[in-house]
Amino acid sequence: MNIKEVEELIRFVSKANISEVELETKDIKLVIKTNKAAEVSYQQVPVAMPAAPAPVARPAAPAESSAPAAPAASDDSKYVTIKSPMIGTFYRSSGPDKPPFVNVGDKIEKGKVICIIEAMKLFNEIEAEVSGTVVKFLLNDASPVEYDQPLFLVDPS
Repeated sequence: MNIKEVEELIRFVSKANISEVELETKDIKLVIKTNKAAEVSYQQVPVAMPAAPAPVARPAAPAESSAPAAPAASDDSKYVTIKSPMIGTFYRSSGPDKPPFVNVGDKIEKGKVICIIEAMKLFNEIEAEVSGTVVKFLLNDASPVEYDQPLFLVDPS
């Protein structure tokens, strides 16, 4: 906010018969009080940086539980992850009474519609990026979805 904008705001407040206006942004705080003469208080607000979160101590997992997790992670690495191209709401079918576009175990072709993401009242058909077999859904129907969030796992072989 520059000086001309502040002066215009002072004129507006005095013409509007307002006794006090307070304007605060992350950078400035402006207070205008009027009686017979306008009194202006202007101060720079220091911008505070957020503190780094404290590390959370977690107990070490037993050796038995970490051993089975390693093969599962390597199994998922052979799958292709189809991710959301936008923010919105994920739907498996085109309507509540319609069948899902795909189910686990279905063979899909590149370009086939596999789900819909609703964004700003628009229903966007999401097409498969690869051909293969649907292995796993990573979201429930009607779930909110973020940009680049994984939706499906597909086995391309």
